[in-house]
Amino acid sequence: MYHSVGDCSEDPYPASALGFAQAYGRVATQLAVLGDAQVWAGVPVRTLKASVQTATSPDAPMVSITATSARPDLAADMANAVSRALTRHANDTKSATNVELQQFARATKPTEPSSASPAVTGLVGASAGGLLGGLVLLARPRRSGSGRDEGRPASVPAPAVAAEAHGQL
Repeated sequence: MYHSVGDCSEDPYPASALGFAQAYGRVATQLAVLGDAQVWAGVPVRTLKASVQTATSPDAPMVSITATSARPDLAADMANAVSRALTRHANDTKSATNVELQQFARATKPTEPSSASPAVTGLVGASAGGLLGGLVLLARPRRSGSGRDEGRPASVPAPAVAAEAHGQL
């Protein structure tokens, strides 16, 4: 799985910029933005909805847009398309908000997968399953080899009557 990140930054009102960044981070994955982004990304809205995530910083007025895909070029294209659509939507309301959203950095095509291959993931899962199975076998109650029921106490012979033992010593 390839992972690509693009950033948007806003200026020039630092006091309210963090609040707008948080709001833009939530809006970025909404239908209005994704509907425009699908044209530039060349994928359906449902693919963008499933593949794109946003994150914002509590310290800086930044919106990070991340896209995940099996193809590195598509991951970058989706992140850039959402970034472009978000910037356009935000700047359409610039006269009302007095906030301009600018694209800080374009997403680049990842050079290596951000997650392990299916073969490695399967091997790790099988190993974990074997380990858990072994632990279950070790932790289960033990049975004795005689086949007796462990829950029932062993029978003890009754005491001998004194009359039977009299004179035999």
